[in-house]
Amino acid sequence: MSDERPLRSGTLASLAGVSTDTLRYYERRGLLPRPPRDRNGYRRYPASAVARVRVIQRALDAGFTVADLARVLKERDAGGAPCRDVFRIARTRLDELDERITNLVALRQTLREMIGEWETRLARTPPGRRAGLLDALGALSPSGATSRKAGPRRAR
Repeated sequence: MSDERPLRSGTLASLAGVSTDTLRYYERRGLLPRPPRDRNGYRRYPASAVARVRVIQRALDAGFTVADLARVLKERDAGGAPCRDVFRIARTRLDELDERITNLVALRQTLREMIGEWETRLARTPPGRRAGLLDALGALSPSGATSRKAGPRRAR
């Protein structure tokens, strides 16, 4: 057993860089074991909870879901070795991130082209008249590509 004194919620939250509400949420979702309580009801976390909360935070930052973490932490806490599952989750998140980046790069190019077209459209539009710029956004597909039927060049 460790000689370190248990931590109250506020202390743990401060050391881990989260709020006490976040700690309670982690407990409810099964990411953080429910700690014992003092007679007055205060939670008393082991010092090792700081490292666990930091692991949870980094995993969430890396794209793991709360459900992913709850599952693998439950298995790990039961003595299992969920490493292959952790690897699979991380690989899936990387693939998803690569796809999002590809879509964002395409969207950036589409917006560059649209802004160039809008600049030309605005130069031809008399002051006080609508150029239909906002309407042209409706021609963008969710992935960022313009629709062939109603591209940004079409006047409205």
